[in-house]
Amino acid sequence: MPRPARLSLAGQAHHIIQRGNNRQPIFFSDADRRRFLHELGEALAAHHCRLHAYVLMTNHVHLLVTPSDDAGIGRMMQSLGRRYVGYVNRTHDRTGTLWEGRFRSTIVDAEDYVMACYRYIEANPVRAAMHARAEDHPWSSYAHNALARRDPLIGEHPAYLSLGPTAEMRAAVYRDGFATGLNRELLEILRDSTQRGWVPGRPSFRREIEAALERSVEPPIRGRPKSAQKGVRVIY
Repeated sequence: MPRPARLSLAGQAHHIIQRGNNRQPIFFSDADRRRFLHELGEALAAHHCRLHAYVLMTNHVHLLVTPSDDAGIGRMMQSLGRRYVGYVNRTHDRTGTLWEGRFRSTIVDAEDYVMACYRYIEANPVRAAMHARAEDHPWSSYAHNALARRDPLIGEHPAYLSLGPTAEMRAAVYRDGFATGLNRELLEILRDSTQRGWVPGRPSFRREIEAALERSVEPPIRGRPKSAQKGVRVIY
């Protein structure tokens, strides 16, 4: 059975997840993380994509990216993956794949979900109990978005720019929103839509995306996941 075409559309924000093969590490040192960010910057520039938020975890990465053309996301991720895997294999004397198949992605409704996706991405180290605070994890866009510490990789989304007229004011508003966290339902919507390739957001937004892509972007028939049972800890 052919794989469904990946959702990709110019001018729309995309949430992307790339995992290590068998959930194994993709970073073995801080030098690897620095190299990944370097290659990410090169790939973004070469394929005309803007990065709004990111986090590097031990065995996966999250990115929030807007491409300037419909093929930009795929080309950017292909270039990034090829160059970073080559570096890892040379540096760590290994062979074979690093990634768990294709990256996962979806289109994010700018009005209802983009800012939630920023927070979803940057709070990953806290949800995974790696750090008590997002600012303690140095490998994310939190310092740029919440602390106004310039990160040259970041190009702000219009939804973020609307938070205030200066970088300091935007960061302050963002910190306030970040502190409130995301409820379980929203967490599950963001996770499930990216893993399974449907578009969260207003019905009118989904109709717009469907018209542009000429395909359905509704949740699969079995629907959105039920809320996790009380007391069960879920890591995203």
